[in-house]
Amino acid sequence: MDKKTAFTKFLAVAGTVLIWLPMLAPLVFGLISLADDGRFRFDYLIPAELFPVVLLGGLLLLWAAWRAKAEKGLIGWGFLSIILMLVISQGVAVLTGLASGETEPGGWQMTLVLVFLGLFWLGLIAVGVGGIRLARRLFGPG
Repeated sequence: MDKKTAFTKFLAVAGTVLIWLPMLAPLVFGLISLADDGRFRFDYLIPAELFPVVLLGGLLLLWAAWRAKAEKGLIGWGFLSIILMLVISQGVAVLTGLASGETEPGGWQMTLVLVFLGLFWLGLIAVGVGGIRLARRLFGPG
């Protein structure tokens, strides 16, 4: 690791927070709903809806990983998968008519969209873990 500067640390922490924020938001809102009316609601679409936040966080993490020469593979490939899976899931929704309401939710079309959204979530988790690992390396001894 060549650069353990304060700026690189800032990039890693800010990027990690921005990546995890959209993933934790559905959980927080679900717990608020549970406390309010006794039903836990988990909106799995929030990270996709907050994609600009995810994009900024991913770019900051890529920059930090590049500067630190650490966790580039996990963060880079995970970030690429995030973008691809979101684009593919939206493309499938448009092509099958789910996005326009032409096709009723359900069936193989909905399953396919949900598979790509699940892969989007896995990519988010991978980048989030990469961000935590990078921050630990930057703030650790050495």
